[in-house]
Order: sequence, then structure tokens, then C-alpha cells
Amino acid sequence: MSEQYTLDLQEIDEMQVAVVGGKGAHLGGLSRIEGIRVPGGFCVTTDAFRRIMAEAPSIADRLDQLSRLNPDDREAIRTLSAQIRRTIEGIAIPDDLAVAITGALARSGERAAYAVRSSATAEDLPTASFAGQQDTYLNVVGPAAVLQHVSRCWASLFTERAVIYRRRNGIDHRTVRMAVVVQQMVFPHASGILFTADPVTGNRKVATVDAGFGLGEALVSGLVNPDVFTVRHGEVVTKAIAAKHCAVQALPAGGTQEVPIDSQRQEQPALTDAQVVRLVQLGRRIEAHFGRPQDVEWCLADDGFQIVQSRPITTLFPIPIPETGDQENHVYVSVGHQQMMTDPMKPLGLSMWQLTAMVPMHAAGGRLFVDVTRRLASPASRAGLLDLMGKGDPLVRDALETVIERDDFVPSLPDAGPGRPPAGGALAPIETDPAVVTALLERSQVSIAALERDIRTKTGPALFDFLLEAFEEHKRVLSDPLSIQVIMAGMEATWWLNDKLREWLGEKNAADTLTLSAPDNVTSEMGLALLDVADVIRSQPEVVAFLQGVEDEGFLDELAKLAGGTEARDAIESYLDRYGMRCVGEIDITRPRWRERPTTLVPVILDNVRNFEPGAAGRRFEKGRQKAQKKEQDVLSRLRALPDGDRKADEAKRMIDRVRTFIGYREYPKYGIICRYFVYKQALLEEAERLVQAGVLAVKEDVFYLTFQEFHEVVRSNRVDDRLIQQRRDAFRSYRALTPPRVLTSDGEAVTGAYRRDDVPAGALVGLPVSAGTIEGRARVILDMAEADLEPGDILVTAFTDPSWSPLFVGIAGLVTEVGGLMTHGAVIAREYGLPAVVGVDQATRLIKDGQRIRVHGTDGYIEILP
Repeated sequence: MSEQYTLDLQEIDEMQVAVVGGKGAHLGGLSRIEGIRVPGGFCVTTDAFRRIMAEAPSIADRLDQLSRLNPDDREAIRTLSAQIRRTIEGIAIPDDLAVAITGALARSGERAAYAVRSSATAEDLPTASFAGQQDTYLNVVGPAAVLQHVSRCWASLFTERAVIYRRRNGIDHRTVRMAVVVQQMVFPHASGILFTADPVTGNRKVATVDAGFGLGEALVSGLVNPDVFTVRHGEVVTKAIAAKHCAVQALPAGGTQEVPIDSQRQEQPALTDAQVVRLVQLGRRIEAHFGRPQDVEWCLADDGFQIVQSRPITTLFPIPIPETGDQENHVYVSVGHQQMMTDPMKPLGLSMWQLTAMVPMHAAGGRLFVDVTRRLASPASRAGLLDLMGKGDPLVRDALETVIERDDFVPSLPDAGPGRPPAGGALAPIETDPAVVTALLERSQVSIAALERDIRTKTGPALFDFLLEAFEEHKRVLSDPLSIQVIMAGMEATWWLNDKLREWLGEKNAADTLTLSAPDNVTSEMGLALLDVADVIRSQPEVVAFLQGVEDEGFLDELAKLAGGTEARDAIESYLDRYGMRCVGEIDITRPRWRERPTTLVPVILDNVRNFEPGAAGRRFEKGRQKAQKKEQDVLSRLRALPDGDRKADEAKRMIDRVRTFIGYREYPKYGIICRYFVYKQALLEEAERLVQAGVLAVKEDVFYLTFQEFHEVVRSNRVDDRLIQQRRDAFRSYRALTPPRVLTSDGEAVTGAYRRDDVPAGALVGLPVSAGTIEGRARVILDMAEADLEPGDILVTAFTDPSWSPLFVGIAGLVTEVGGLMTHGAVIAREYGLPAVVGVDQATRLIKDGQRIRVHGTDGYIEILP
């Protein structure tokens, strides 16, 4: 097949990214949309780039070197990328290639002025825009100058910023090619950028237009502030007109220059409202063509708007699709913010959680959401939902209230008629009896043992049929009325104590101390049990030295060869038998469990060996118990001294007994879910291994990119769509860059919520107080538990903590998280261990730097960053 070095824009469509790059393909697609004008021109194809690269074999070696560099080694990347650029710019363009380019110029008018623009094969993609990563040259006049700037565009594939961007997005330098777009120059009266969705809130019904005089370079380079217009439903709803002191204009002989704007024009808008509305109409047409919101570069010349670029807006969070497919308004609440897991989940993890959840859930951006529109629409159910959400996360409540206050976004439904009993009927109140909790624990263990026994014989399609039945049992256990009553009894007793003791004694969060070392808390026991493991290892120097160098997951087998190693291995194995099904992000079944990756626990064990004395677990639990007991005596004696004190003391005593009996159970249902998940996962991975042996799958982890239903079909048919798995891998990688909103509307608007407090010092970071006390210390910003390196007195700062983080809690002095509520796991365990804690601190891991000294006000809910 003969190589084609140039293609006219009219010959190109969006499918030709490999030939003309992302920008070229988008411009070709744009030129085919009715009513959209694109400046005429052509593309120098990736065939031409390959031809040039072949002229300098030394480049291949340098690309290999580049791919091996650490992406944080800016100096090495700068040096090597500059060498590659110099080499490319120094290659003489072969005659036949030069003739092809100048011939295309002759057809377009070679004395005309041109814009010469880079168009890489990895830019303007749905998952990575690469905006501004390669170079554009404006007002290039004459064939010799065009050829020179085409060479510069080829070289700009290796600017330092483009190299780093590719590394961060997992794109191999050796697979990327550069095409070049050569377009007739437009000399505009005004130019700028149109976003067909609000790039800040994500609202798809709102468009924003940035506009300035002259060429768009003045806006892009930050030379001037743009006029900013907001358009909704075909109408300009807000505008901010900037003082525009200068513009960039083209020079007759080529190139551009900055020129001052007459003082009487500086305050004039660059566009009229009518022009803004017309431009947004064009944008909507472009958006409809490409099927997703667009970031559009435009120019306004004498005869109307011309579009010079359009790319997808990659930062928008996707909108859940309602199963009904209706066009009604919907309000969605993030599941991840309730489950302390805001990372994206793989398709198998999403579908398994959906199949085992108690309410319908919708997937978007690798996360799950619950549609709460109907519950918000009825005043009675709305009050209950807002109350529940506020206790879990005040920011979710505030975001929902913000949406409710909007005109008619949430429909109003009448309340249910009088006389209807609550769903399931009213339950008799339960006695404060530890035997109730014991019975629930035994019931859960019997159910899990039956699952382990019955699943062993199931393979092939029969396994999936069995699992669908197991999911029903899973949901039955979760919805056990007695279990829910116990959880609610513990939480309601906590709220009662906090409210009444504040009212009667003026004391905030008194329940935090009263619940220290409560019995039957499987999550806090998990943290203390790892201290016991450290006790076994501490006295074995050979084992400690060995663990410090461990990288391989098979290290437990090696331990037995060392002095004291058998006891160490047995202690770790025993811990894994009880807790090995846990891991960070455990609601996603595809995440590696501690049993599958025991090296995750090694840094925590070593921290415990270094930072604690033998017997620390028992001492710690007993100290908490005594502190709670002393607090109880103190509270009751102070209450008795009040008017009507005996009654108040008796009521408080009854609630203290109740909270200590039931609050520990709050953590158990999640433990039961994760135990079941591990059983499901082991059976599913055995099935995946059979598919690998049969040559159906390349690796068993490929099934993580299939839903449960798709996995079932692959097992039935022994066929898999490899392209689907690759698409899902790419999508999952792109989801990792997205921040999931707490509340999301069907318009695509991410509603964040605010605390609206004026009782905190200026500059303090505000959050939710969940565990009383004040502590100062060194902030350790840790995003991966396996990289924890803690010293006594450190304050853990992280995005979220699910139960798997609790082994770290024994070694820290305080806790700050970005996500969380009063009754989420981090809060419960922080109170259990007596750690001052503030959760729901927006962007805490960005605003607090690792190593900074901070003061955590766990009683009042804010953090001070200390000098």
C-alpha cells in the first residue's frame, strides 16, 4: 500500500485518528456537520512522521531511554526530550514528502497565510484531551516557512510537558505518532472558547463562552482576562465583561504581535448577547454530532463564526442512566461516600455490589449512585432522608437542600395518605441484653459456614445459578430486622447521650468517651490483634530483619526457615484466617485481599514492632474501658447534683448500658458482607482460571472487566470479546482521574455542599467532629496503606478509611479524612480508640502537606495548620 502524506480536511472523518491524529480527525468530523464552518486546509499524515523518524535510527534508542525514566525526574526528561526535538528538527524533509506538502499548499493557495498545528494520535481522546500539550504556529506565510513549522510540530511531540502528560496517562511514547494540520489562517474580530457544559459544576444544560478581541492566543496564554458569558435554555443568564487592554493580531509578513486596544473599546463586550446565543447553538450541534460535551475553539470573522478546534471535555463526571430511560429530573447520591470508598470500581465489583445491595444502584464513572428523587419529592420521606444523610455526612445533606431549593427541579409528590402502617409494621423495642448480639453473631457465622460448604461443589454455569441464590441469602441476612434494630439502638443511644448531656451538663460529644473499648467491635479487635502479632515477632531479630526486605507474596513459606519463624508465620496465618478477607476498598470484590497480598500488612506489623511494648493490645483495651467507666461515674454524679437529678442519672445510666451493649455490633454486618465476598471471589477466580486453561482468557483478572452477567455468559459460551475488555480497561484508567461528587443531578451538575459555619478560626479547614479531643502532631498524608510509615504521635490524613485501615489506628494520635460521617467506620473506630478525629474535610490530602504540624479539634470539627 503506497503511503499517503497529505489528506484534505474534507476527506477526513473521526475514525482516522491513527492517520491524522486527534485534532485532525475532529476537524474532519467538524467539517462534515451541516452549518459548521471550518477553515479549509489539509493534514500531513502520520505516514510522513514515520518517514521522518526512519531517517534517524538513533531516535528509537532515545525513546527506549525515555520510557524507562522516572516521570518525576524532570531534569532527565528535559534533557532527553530536548535532544530528540533537536534531532527531528535537524532532519531534512525528503524531496517526495516536501513535494506532497507544497502541492497541497498550491491547491489551497501557497501565498496565503496558514495556521500549522500539531495533531498527535493520543490527543483529543474521550479519556485524555492533551489540551495544550503540543504546539501551534499562527500566520505562517510561504512554502519554506510552512515546511519548517511542520518539522517543529513533529518535534513538539517530545516537549517536556507532553512527555510527562503521556507518562501520567499510561501512554507509551513509542506508540504515539504526530500528524500536522495546515489550515488557512482566519483573521478574527474576536475569538475564544465555548464549553457546551459548565466545566466547573458539570451541568450539561449550561454553556459558558470565553471571548476576547483578536486571536485566541491572548486568552490561552493568559495575556488578558476574557469576557465570560453563561447561557441556559438559549438565553444569556450571566455575563462578566473584562477590561481587555491588549489583543494578539497577525502581521502581514507572518507571525503575530501583541497590540494595545483603544481605551474606549476595552470595556466593550467582544460578542453581543445574540452572537453568544448563536455560538452556543452551533456548539449544541457539534456536541450532538460527537455525542458528548465539547470544548470548542472559535473565531468570529466578518462573515460569521468559524470553528478551529473541538475536543471532548474529559473532566466531567458521567451521568447515571435511569433504567426507565426517561427525560425527567433525577437526583443521585454517591454510594462511595457512605461506604468510605470513593475510588473507581471495576465492572465485576460494580455489578456484584449492585446484585447484593438492598436498594437499586446506578453505575457512572466507575462509581455507584442511588436515585433519591422520589424520596425527596414527598415532604414526609424527604425529612427522614435529609436527617439520615445529615447524620452520615452533613455535606450530602446541604447539597440535597441546595437542589431542593431550586425552582421545580425536584417534583412535589403528596405524602402517603393517613392510616398507612410503616413498611413491615412496627417492631417491638429490644431489651438491653448482650445475648441479642451473641445470637446475631452466631447466626451470621452459621450462614457463612453454609455458604462455604455449599459452594465447593459448584462449577460452570451452575456456580452462577448458585451465586444468584446466595445473593438472596446475602440480602436476607443484611435486612434481618433484629440486626437493623441492634444497629439503630446503638446509634440512637449515642445521639440521646450527646444531646441530653450537652443540654444538662453543657458537654459536647460525651458519648465519645463513654463508648471507649465497647465489646464485640470486630474492626477495633482487628487493629488490636495485629499488635498481638507484633508481640510474637518483636523478640525474633532474624524475623524482623527478614520482614524489612520482604517483597514477594510467598514470604510466609520462607519464614519457617528462620529462627522463630514458625511462630511468626503461625501468628500471621492465624490473623489472616480471621481478617484476611479484608483490604482497602473492600466493597470492590476485584481488590486484592490481605490473604491474597499479605505483604500489605508487613509495614504495619513492623511499625507495631518498633512503636509498642509487649502486651500493648490488652493494656490499650483495658485503659479505654477504665476511662469509659470513670467517665460514666463522673457523668452520673454530676447529673445527680442537678434538679430532678436522680431521674436524669437513671435515664443516662440506662442509655450508657444500652450504647455499650449495642454499639460494637455496628461494625459486624460489613465484616459479614466481606467474609461472603471472599467466598464468592475464590469460586469466581477458580472459574476464571478454568477459562485461562481453556484458552478463552489471557489472564484470569480479565474477568474483573466483565459484569457478573457477562462473566456468566462467557462461562456458558466459552467466548469472550477481547475488545470489550480492553475498552473497559481504558475506561477504568480514565475514571481514576475523576473526582466523584457527593450529589449528582441528571443535568450532570456535581453539587458539593458546604458546612456554613462561622464558629471556626480564619484559615482553618472545616469538617465534621466525630471523636472528641484536641491533638497536635505531625500530619502523615497517606493514600496507600501499604506505604504507611508512622511514628508515635503522628496524625493520619487520608481520603477515606474503611475497616481495613483500623490496624493503623493503634499507632496514631489523631485522624483527618476527606470522606466520612458520624457513624462511618473511621469515626466509630476513632471513638473506640479515643483518637481526636475530624472527617468530611474537603480536599484535606491536598491542603495539608505531609510532615506539616497540625492541630485537630475533634470536639469542634476543624483543623489548624500550624507554622
